[in-house]
Amino acid sequence: MFHPSFWIQAIVLAFSQIRANLGRSLLTALGIIVGVASVTAVIAALVGLKTKVLGEFESFGANRLFIFPDRPDDVPKNMYPWKDVRLKIEEVEAIELHCPSIRCLTPVTSLGMSAQYGDRLIEGLNVTGIRPAWHETENRAVLSGRPFNSIDEANARQVCLVNESAIEELRLPSEPVGTHVLLGGRRYLVVGVVETIQANMLGMNTSSTEFFVPFAIASRLKDDDFFFRIAAMIESPDLASEAKSEVRFVLRKMRGLGPDEPDTFQVAAIDQFIDQFKAMAAGITAIAGGIVGVSLLVGGIGIMNIMLVSVSERTREIGLRKAVGATPSAILLQFLLEAVVLCLVGGAMGVVVGETMAFGLTLIPDAGLDEAHVPLWAIIMSFTFSAAVGLIFGMFPAIKASRLDPIDALRHE
Repeated sequence: MFHPSFWIQAIVLAFSQIRANLGRSLLTALGIIVGVASVTAVIAALVGLKTKVLGEFESFGANRLFIFPDRPDDVPKNMYPWKDVRLKIEEVEAIELHCPSIRCLTPVTSLGMSAQYGDRLIEGLNVTGIRPAWHETENRAVLSGRPFNSIDEANARQVCLVNESAIEELRLPSEPVGTHVLLGGRRYLVVGVVETIQANMLGMNTSSTEFFVPFAIASRLKDDDFFFRIAAMIESPDLASEAKSEVRFVLRKMRGLGPDEPDTFQVAAIDQFIDQFKAMAAGITAIAGGIVGVSLLVGGIGIMNIMLVSVSERTREIGLRKAVGATPSAILLQFLLEAVVLCLVGGAMGVVVGETMAFGLTLIPDAGLDEAHVPLWAIIMSFTFSAAVGLIFGMFPAIKASRLDPIDALRHE
């Protein structure tokens, strides 16, 4: 075991060697600098993207559940015709009745309709049919007027909700409650204004002009085989698995599916999408890390080459040290420390460059990388890899130096 003063002297000597050959040392460490900077910048970008996307997922509500009709893959379509695959109103009622983990739910469907107010006509609008529970499942507040109620649904009343974008585009009064509009040529009474929620999921702005009508009205305007999905609110995010199992049990039983038959529907929770995104981000990070790791490999080869040159240049110095009593292990450790210090210096410069690149990412407009930053674990990982490269690629030159014969070394010219 070496005395602490030896370690201090060895590190000071390593820095002095770097300073004595500054240009060569910087060029040698360039591979390490580029590799670490690239890794940290990629990680910063992914951290920023993940923070933004997960924040938007959570803004939708972590206890949301979605149910869609879904024809099984790799089977003939005639085995599962659309009339058997599509969701049915009686299935909505069964889920509501027999799934205790679900707090509330609503079927949701869309209609392509025109909207008219006065001389202002808009074609091809997306009008959404909902039940009163939609306000809770979507967490959409009513800014003025009232939400839909059970009477609107039971009596299929021709009433509608609008958002602020619809008021602006159709040029409705600033307080439109009580105003009549024409949707698809039918007269509807505006009973409330729903807040507009802007979500910028992966660069796609989902804010638009919105009209809502009772689901009972929407179902009458469509044929018997119309498509709808179910949006549900779970009692607690911790009950997502139980809720999905309950829905699967109810739907499979109602559809008479046997044990070996696949589901003819899909049940998905927000946490499922979050897990999928996290897995995708981890995969991208691993792939990017593997590609950038080539730079570290190149840098490591450069470190080994320069240390071999250093051993050749300092052969007489090594011989002199051995002549005055330096052990092979002390010589090995000295050269190994020089390689590690050189790599750590390169790693530190790479982290600085990576931090600068991360800051630059936050300044790119509309890139969604406002939260980009280099996490502490990435900095620790960078220094760890740099030290590992120094140890691995500095070992061969250090061993060569430690095995030099002192007499031959002193005779070296």
